[in-house]
Amino acid sequence: MNNAERLMQFLFALRSHGVTDSRVLEAMEKIDRAAFTPGGIFADRAYDDMPLPISCGQTISQPSVVGIMTQALNVQPRDKVLEVGTGSGYQAAILSQLARRVYTVDRYSQLVRDARAVFDAMDLTNVTTFTADGSFGLPDQAPFDRIIVTAAAEDPPGPLMAQLKVGGIMVVPVGQSDAVQSLIRVTRHAAGYDYDELRPVRFVPLLEGLGRE
Repeated sequence: MNNAERLMQFLFALRSHGVTDSRVLEAMEKIDRAAFTPGGIFADRAYDDMPLPISCGQTISQPSVVGIMTQALNVQPRDKVLEVGTGSGYQAAILSQLARRVYTVDRYSQLVRDARAVFDAMDLTNVTTFTADGSFGLPDQAPFDRIIVTAAAEDPPGPLMAQLKVGGIMVVPVGQSDAVQSLIRVTRHAAGYDYDELRPVRFVPLLEGLGRE
């Protein structure tokens, strides 16, 4: 199968899993997932709808989940977005095509360095990376129009909810780390928050502190 056929199959898989937003599909067509996946035995799996292992015991999420989370976030062109859990950098790269500015944070400095190198190679100038405890967000850069969390918390993290603008949206997996979690969309209003349960998912747990390489 050549690259054009793989891309067509990739986009078909996204649509069949409910990713229908044209802007999201265009962004995912433009950003090559292969640039964010490890080589070797996984080189031919970059366009498959499956998670793949990366450094530091983490994973790059399956493309359909990335697409569904991005679609639920409803990013607008002037939005400032916070991503908690840089991982491979793939999700942040997708967001960079949709938002004005993306801030992404991870507890593993190696993942941040590797992702930054790919961002630089792709000339993604609107992505800023940080090595930090993402469970506390980025108070110095807050508030954010959108927040996406790519690790599962037992509840939507209070510090992140506080950094969300009124009218803003956060998408976060919620649940115990050893069980299937629920993908939740949180919308902040002047009087409080609304919660929408989207679908079952499985993510690595959101951990406090910096990770050991």
